[in-house]
Amino acid sequence: MGDKKKRISLPAKLINGGVAGLVGVTCVFPIDLAKTRLQNQQGQGVYTGMKDCLVKTINSEGLFGIYRGAAVNLTLVTPEKAIKLAANDFFRHLLSQDGKELTLVREMLAGCGAGTCQVVVTSPMEMLKIQLQDAGRLAAHQQKTLGKNGLGAATFHPPPGQPYAATSTAASERPSATMIAGDLLRTQGLAGLYKGLGATLLRDVPFSIIYFPLFANINKLGQVNRDEKASFLHSFMSGCVAGSVAAVAVTPLDVLKTRIQTLKKGLGEDTYNGIIDCTRKVWIHEGPTAFMKGAGCRALVIAPLFGIAQGVYFIGIGEYIMGFLK
Repeated sequence: MGDKKKRISLPAKLINGGVAGLVGVTCVFPIDLAKTRLQNQQGQGVYTGMKDCLVKTINSEGLFGIYRGAAVNLTLVTPEKAIKLAANDFFRHLLSQDGKELTLVREMLAGCGAGTCQVVVTSPMEMLKIQLQDAGRLAAHQQKTLGKNGLGAATFHPPPGQPYAATSTAASERPSATMIAGDLLRTQGLAGLYKGLGATLLRDVPFSIIYFPLFANINKLGQVNRDEKASFLHSFMSGCVAGSVAAVAVTPLDVLKTRIQTLKKGLGEDTYNGIIDCTRKVWIHEGPTAFMKGAGCRALVIAPLFGIAQGVYFIGIGEYIMGFLK
């Protein structure tokens, strides 16, 4: 058992998680933006689907519009993915018994620990990213509403006590992460950046409980014996399959989290006071299908993101870097 512990390199795991996060986000961020905008639509929305959303975003905001909020994600995804993947490895090691394979329950507990640890970074990252991603939808929503009603100006209905929502009166304004973070810290302190923490936990813990055991068991099918790794392609596909299944499974929770963390609402859009209030209003006003908004986009985002992550782990970039530094 002692020798096994010596082979666990936490810095290498953190490097692997960081590299995986950076590569993955760069590849799939536009789809994530479409997911956020589709989930925030209420009633007759601006976009009919992912393709329509991306085309309209490029037409109205330019090519860089589909990467709005990417800087925040790229900055914080390194510690987020590093914590998530390293924490799962740590908890799996902690729960192992004399080299025996983990039971399904212990695998789920390890995933639960990983999902809980990551929200320290995930919650503020998502909070800032969502405001930046949704700004273009709000501008399009305002133009569409004004065109129908013939109004001269838009009136927003921000949640009470939300400084960013209250101080920005024009939907066409392009907020910055610095401005949003500064407003929240100045008026609400650190708690402002962690709005929706409960909803984030409610999404990320079940995701990790599903993803990590599912990946481990699918990946195991590609191993000739316990001492050999599965092939790179098998590890990549295992990450993709497990990621897409877990992503779709927790989509209703992701919809709730996105709605709760969105500070600025358009004309006629509901505001929410917590998870129960959000669940009730979405069910009553939009029906049960609304809880699956953006499910396809989530699967397309998470599948390659975690496939890449497992590929990076397979290659062992972190271990190579640590070995080189020694």
